[in-house]
Amino acid sequence: MSNLSPCTFDSASDFIAGELILVNKPIEWTSFDVVKKVRNLLKKKLQIKKLKVGHAGTLDPLATGLLIICTGKNTKKIEQIQGKRKTYTGTFTLGATTPSYDLETEVNKTFHTSHITKELVIETAKNFVGEIFQKPPVFSALKKDGKRLYQYARDKKEVEVKERKVFVHAFEITKIELPIIYFQICCSKGTYIRSLVHDFGLALNSGAHLCKLCRTKIGDYDFNNALSITELAEKINPS
Repeated sequence: MSNLSPCTFDSASDFIAGELILVNKPIEWTSFDVVKKVRNLLKKKLQIKKLKVGHAGTLDPLATGLLIICTGKNTKKIEQIQGKRKTYTGTFTLGATTPSYDLETEVNKTFHTSHITKELVIETAKNFVGEIFQKPPVFSALKKDGKRLYQYARDKKEVEVKERKVFVHAFEITKIELPIIYFQICCSKGTYIRSLVHDFGLALNSGAHLCKLCRTKIGDYDFNNALSITELAEKINPS
């Protein structure tokens, strides 16, 4: 049963043929942590030593929300799923930056925010809709010369990160409680929300860093249909 419909957990053998599992990634788990957990649960369930399992789109450890896990032959569909639009909700704080552009690292610079108004925030958001160029954060899993960028960053080594083109379909400021901004964004594959937030701060002649991020949709796949790790374990191996 190889398809792109979410798993119904009707038949254990379907995981080998190819399944698609919607998971609500917990905070502080890496995407690979989730893959490893699912693989181990399924290997135990099926009493097999090997099973192909992968994820369709990395979430940062401090991000939560929809992570799509593919098993068996559906791992060949990962690139297809990754190409779909993503929707996120979250918050960022104005007036301070961090090296990682989020809360993984400590604040390294602070800025005045007295000039920032709600109207200015809303107008600035309009400049980040459509085709934009951004640099991925140095604290990211992208590879350069066979090494993850975050490894260079943690070793305090300078590395050139090239700009790349992404597309933001919609960027809505949903609530403003200065210096905290609430938002919802729909964007293309490869968009770094942390970088967008960092650039947003620069556009305001201030600084900004991401505080919370939740992925709510990938294409038509919805976070509301995702299982927690506990629920997933119970589905795979009912007690």
